[in-house]
Amino acid sequence: MTIRLYNTRTRAKQDFAPINPDRVTMYVCGPTVYDRAHIGNFRPAVVFDVLQRLLRHSYGPDKVIYARNITDIDDKIIDKARAEGVPIDTITQRYEALYLEDAATLGVERPDLHPHATTSIPAMVAMIAALVDKGHAYAAEGHVLFDVASHADYGSLSRRPLDEMIAGARVEVAPYKKNPADFVLWKPSAKDQPGWPSPWGRGRPGWHIECSAMIAESLGTTIDIHGGGIDLAFPHHENECAQSACAHDGAPLATVWMHNGFLNFGADAKMSKSLGNVQSVGDLTAAGWTGDELRLGLLSAHYRQPLTWDEALLGQVRARLDKWLRRLGDVPKGVRPPPPPAVVEAVSDDLNTPAALAAIAGLEQDRDALLGALAFLGLPSLSAEKSRSAVDARGADAADTARIDALVEQRRAARAAKDWAESDRIRDALAAEGVVLEDGPAGTSWRRA
Repeated sequence: MTIRLYNTRTRAKQDFAPINPDRVTMYVCGPTVYDRAHIGNFRPAVVFDVLQRLLRHSYGPDKVIYARNITDIDDKIIDKARAEGVPIDTITQRYEALYLEDAATLGVERPDLHPHATTSIPAMVAMIAALVDKGHAYAAEGHVLFDVASHADYGSLSRRPLDEMIAGARVEVAPYKKNPADFVLWKPSAKDQPGWPSPWGRGRPGWHIECSAMIAESLGTTIDIHGGGIDLAFPHHENECAQSACAHDGAPLATVWMHNGFLNFGADAKMSKSLGNVQSVGDLTAAGWTGDELRLGLLSAHYRQPLTWDEALLGQVRARLDKWLRRLGDVPKGVRPPPPPAVVEAVSDDLNTPAALAAIAGLEQDRDALLGALAFLGLPSLSAEKSRSAVDARGADAADTARIDALVEQRRAARAAKDWAESDRIRDALAAEGVVLEDGPAGTSWRRA
C-alpha cells in the first residue's frame, strides 16, 4: 500500500519513496528539558509515533531508524539551574525522566536513537568549522554566526520573504552581525555557565546547529523524514535546512518535512507555557483521564489541523473508548491480529487518523479486527489490566451500561420532541447517581463523575 505524506517543502501530498527501503530514517525534534512538557508538547510525539508504526508495518520492524533528540543545553536550563542552585544535569535528568514517563503513559514507544545535545558537541564544532571554511559562517566577538546571505535558498521551506521572516521572529539585534537574520552557531560561556572548548573559545552551541549535527552524526547527511510542530518551521527548521545544505555541499537535510498543528486550549489560544494555559499529562491523569483517552484525544483530529483541547473532547473520547473496551473484554498480552486494511489505508493517506477512527467504528462487531486496529494506532495499551478493568473501575458493567445507554436515548428523544421537562428529569436522575452527561456535536456521551 502506497504511503502518501504532506511535504511542507513542496506544499503537497506525495508518494513516499525512501532513499533506501532497507533503512528508512526519521528524525523528530524532541523536548528541551527545562520544565515538564505539557500535553500540547506531546502532539508531535504521538503523531510521529503513529508514523513510525506505519513505516515499520510497511517496510519491516527492523528497517526503520527513528531518532528523537533531547536538548539538554539551553539558556532556559541554565537559568533554571541557577535559580535552584543545582548543576544543569540535575534539571535535565529530572525533566527528561518526566518526559519519558509521560510519553509512556500516552503509549509512545521509545525511539531507536535519542541523541543528547551535550554528547554531540564535537560533531557540532566540526560542522561549524566546515561552515566557516566554506564561507557560510563567520566569527565575531567570541560568537560564530551563519551568514544567511551566503545561502541563496534561505527561506525555501517557510516560503516567506526574508524581511517578513525577520519581522515575525524574535531576532537578536547585535552589533557583530553582518545581517539581522544571521543566527548564532556558537556563543561564549561565562565562567559560571556550562561551556566546551572550541577554536573560537570556550562556549556552547546555538540551538539550530544542534539538530543538524545530531542528524548527520546519527542518521546521515540526508534523511527521509524530518518532523516537528508547525512552530518549528521557522526559524528552527529553516535554519537547519540552510546550515546542513551548506555544510554538505548542497545535499538536502531531509526529503520530506512534516509539521503538526497546534493544540489550542479554548478560545483558539495556543497552549503555551508563556501564556500559562498548560496542562501536563500528570495534571490530566490526576484529574481521572487515562493515557489511552489522552492519546485518542490527540489523534481525534488530523495532525496538520489545530485541535481544541477541552473536557468536551475528552468526554467524547471516553465514551468511544469505553464502547470499544467493553467489546474487547479482557485482552491477554501477546501477539495482536494484523491491522485491518481499511485502517492501514486511512493512516497511509497522510496519517488520516479521523478516517482511521471512522473505519474502526465499522469494525466494532469483529473483535479481532477491532483489536488489530487499536493496537496499530497504539491505543489502548491492551493489557488485561487496562481493558475491561478500565471500564469496570468506573462502575460500568454491561447491565448498568445498557440501562444508562437506554436512558440517554430516552433523553435524546425527549429533546428531539422539545420535551425539556422530561429531558431535565432524566439528566437530573442520572446526575444523582454520579453519571455526567456531555452534549456535543456528535451527540450525547456519558461518564462516571
